Amino acid sequence: MTLPIILVMAVLVLAILLFIFEWVRVDVVGIIMMIILPLLGLVTPKEAISGLSSNAVVSIIAVIIIGAGLDKTGAMNSLARVLLKFAGKSESRIMILISGTVAFISSFMQNIGAAALFMPAAKRICRQTNIPVSRILMPMGFCAIIGGCITLIGSSPLILLNDVMKISNPDVEPFGLFAVTPVGLALIVAALGYFVLFGRFILPAGQGEEGGSGPMSRELERTYHDIGNLFEVRIPDSFEGPKTLEELDLRPIFFTTVLGIASKGATVTLSPDYSDTVSGGDTIIVEGPPDLVAKMARSFGWEVKEDLEIFAESFSPNNAGIMEAIITPRSELVGKTLRSFSFRKKNGVTPLAVFRENKTFVGDISTMPLHAGDALLLQGPWEQFHYLKKRPDLVFTEEVQGEILRTDKVKFAVGSLILSLVMILGFHVQLSIALLTGAIAMVLTDVLSIDEAYDSVDWMTVFLLGGLIPLGIAFEKTGAAKLIAETIMGAMGTVSPIILLTVIGMLTSFFTLVASNVGATVLMVPLAMNMAGTAGADPRIAALVVAVACSNTFILPTHQVNALIMRPGGYTTKDYFKAGAGMTILYLVVMMAAIAVFYGVSG
Repeated sequence: MTLPIILVMAVLVLAILLFIFEWVRVDVVGIIMMIILPLLGLVTPKEAISGLSSNAVVSIIAVIIIGAGLDKTGAMNSLARVLLKFAGKSESRIMILISGTVAFISSFMQNIGAAALFMPAAKRICRQTNIPVSRILMPMGFCAIIGGCITLIGSSPLILLNDVMKISNPDVEPFGLFAVTPVGLALIVAALGYFVLFGRFILPAGQGEEGGSGPMSRELERTYHDIGNLFEVRIPDSFEGPKTLEELDLRPIFFTTVLGIASKGATVTLSPDYSDTVSGGDTIIVEGPPDLVAKMARSFGWEVKEDLEIFAESFSPNNAGIMEAIITPRSELVGKTLRSFSFRKKNGVTPLAVFRENKTFVGDISTMPLHAGDALLLQGPWEQFHYLKKRPDLVFTEEVQGEILRTDKVKFAVGSLILSLVMILGFHVQLSIALLTGAIAMVLTDVLSIDEAYDSVDWMTVFLLGGLIPLGIAFEKTGAAKLIAETIMGAMGTVSPIILLTVIGMLTSFFTLVASNVGATVLMVPLAMNMAGTAGADPRIAALVVAVACSNTFILPTHQVNALIMRPGGYTTKDYFKAGAGMTILYLVVMMAAIAVFYGVSG
């Protein structure tokens, strides 16, 4: 064992300890690797920073920008809406649908691209259903990695497989495009079953970066205790109407505010004024204390639905919420009432309460003269709040969520994505170049400004991967990987084919955690084929085991996909170990069982 091998093993142990104990943030670990490896002479300075310009890292930057453009135009809203129609609000169904869809996309597109592209839709679905994003992103990420095993073009190791096999044996029969599909599908089914059965125990319950939340922040909930409850109410045909909201007088009696009216003719009115009417057969959405809303429904003979249906999307946390705004001394509202100012119609948001001198007023706020310094609690679409914050009348006490969607640019956003996919699949342009083309097309067509494109990139992920790539280079360059592989293989002696293939799968799984999967493939395929020939096993199957096992990388956030979802999911290295340990064992068992069944490998 040479000094460089000892040093690179020591650096590897240091990196693992830094990940596990979280003495520094994960991107700082990446930067430390970029510094320490060239200082020890394990890689050249050029190799140390080569990760920042690698095909993988540039592809991540580009695909995140493309995903941000699709999100900005509302395309991901539409995708989330379609998925929710099938999945409802069941966490298991949502997880299966999102993870299965990403796995399918990953079968013909690089897994990092599939995960990054779908992450905005996953976040939106989590916000709309109030499911913590940490419960969805890890299954999605794991299935994105496994999805690369469904076809021979889904992951770099499988793309390289036939070429690397020919180096060892020029006469070997190459694998077809779908030769690995049965194994890949079995692994996906096993992964989905794993998370359905054990997800509640192995996935963190934290919200992550953008977890689900109600219509109002926790800070506001502490001030406005019983405000913010939304209910959909059906008005029976027997109701004697139409009646205006002023005639119903719901707020003074029941402290309940009508936020929207859906008429029989499917016309929906949001933030209705006191002069708007309700009739038999209409459905309304109201905000108010649960007991008083129930009392109101009994009083009028109305039906309170169990959940939002007609208004589910309009009032989802994705699209609307509750904000507090302070009336400024220069505001036109000072000295006026909300009704005389036609506040709802002018601004498209509904006042729920007024907070003045440590007292909360709800019952008769429409006719209350407003003072400078009053706090208005408002409900409405995020887009309207973004317009309101530009005016001098109100100052919001919190950062306005959501954004103004550029729905008129959705064709350009989708077109940019299609352009990238055509370049990748049709013309075999390198992934990073094709995706950068789509990203810059987003900028040139004004889907995103260049500043918005820069802001959308998660630079923590970029530097984490930028530092892990030279660690993989050092591991292979010093001969550490080859030494470990040859030592283990030499110590095994004569074993049955199935045991040999299992050991090959385990060894490859270890290398793919600490080195690049491409490096693990180039190193292990020739070695595995030679060992298989000696043990009487099929060298082609041994090579296939290596290529599939290169996707068994779940215990550490060293894989590109795991690094990508780490911060949005709010995950720690311990979370990966907790969920990834079982997944790693299950992956090996299912992989070997599927290969034994579909390729006739005996013990």
